[in-house]
Amino acid sequence: MSDSLDYSLAELMIAAAARVWRDDGEVLATGIGTGPRLAAGLARLAYNAGLMLTDGEAYLVESPVPLGPRVAGYRVQASGLMTYERVFDCVWHGKRHALVMPTQIDRFGQANISWLGDDYARPKTQLLGARGFPGNSINHANSFFVPGHGKRTFVAGEVDMVCSVGYNPAREIPGMRAFTDLRSVITDLCVMDFGGVNHAVQVRSLHPGVSFDEVQDATGFELKEHPDMHVTPPPGAEDLRIVRALDPHNLRASVVRNNPAPRRV
Repeated sequence: MSDSLDYSLAELMIAAAARVWRDDGEVLATGIGTGPRLAAGLARLAYNAGLMLTDGEAYLVESPVPLGPRVAGYRVQASGLMTYERVFDCVWHGKRHALVMPTQIDRFGQANISWLGDDYARPKTQLLGARGFPGNSINHANSFFVPGHGKRTFVAGEVDMVCSVGYNPAREIPGMRAFTDLRSVITDLCVMDFGGVNHAVQVRSLHPGVSFDEVQDATGFELKEHPDMHVTPPPGAEDLRIVRALDPHNLRASVVRNNPAPRRV
């Protein structure tokens, strides 16, 4: 890999996100959103050939489905049916790793996609609802993709609604802690995980030109530095070739506001 390659911040994030599946073996990889979906496709083709992907509808696929309008003559390369029943078999048996885009995350890894405000009956902002977050968070591994790192997302207190179970001891259900498996958080500033003492959030790598203090200033709770904190590796030429082939309409340009290039050290 070389820093001399021309790539965007979104492409750096997508490559970093793809690596969350690198050592997973044969699990169902689910990416929710443009960046996560491209990351799952890149992971399947470059980092973990054992990953299972779907076309988002009904089939397992051998080759990730490109984003956006399909060119004339394109056909999904299906290798079998992936019905809801089979998806839930993967979910309930822990054979899935999802990369999702929460609206809020707190220091315990609890995530919110439902609503914002202090009053459940009269929310300030109505969002998607909890959807599959509760069940997913106690059945299989989850990682987060956050294109805008700031205190509105990484909140100082608890998230307004706990949709996704985290490591909050005050909300721990006896016997359920063993099912919580939060892996990574990829943002436009850094890559973090929950590998600190008592699952403390720690910064594993900083994107080029970003300081730890800058990340801390944009976060509503205290962060720790990983003992081996480093600069996030850039995407290689093959990473970029794959991502651009999977996204022929450049939808990734909308992942990060203004589609900037990473800062150069």
